[in-house]
Amino acid sequence: MQLSTRGRYAVMAMADLAGRGADRAITLADIAETQQISRPYLEQIFARLRRGGLVRSVRGPGGGYRLARAADAVSVADVVMAVDEPLKATRCGGGKAGCMHGGARCLTHDLWEETGRAIHDYLASVSLADVLAGRLRHEPARAA
Repeated sequence: MQLSTRGRYAVMAMADLAGRGADRAITLADIAETQQISRPYLEQIFARLRRGGLVRSVRGPGGGYRLARAADAVSVADVVMAVDEPLKATRCGGGKAGCMHGGARCLTHDLWEETGRAIHDYLASVSLADVLAGRLRHEPARAA
């Protein structure tokens, strides 16, 4: 499964925003420069993030964007879902019908569906604060 550019850029921009603190609004131009993302693309992303309740805009001098909630209260899954990115690994369009002729499910459908759920569960368990603190790596299991 591959996360789209929009989802990846939304997470990058939100982590950047979270890392700059809550004391002032940050402009999209600043985020665009730091993250090397086109400003027009960020405008589209932030419109979705604002509608999703994850950021709030501040108008006027010193304006820009701020997180709407604390960084530890925003999961990576929240960000990805706010920009309308499905976290699924199947090629099926959704619903009960499968991707094969006649609506049948392929032999590996359940495997990929569960993989998508596991990815969503993992991203839901990681907050922006976790990303900033580097609390993402898990120790590998040791052989007995």
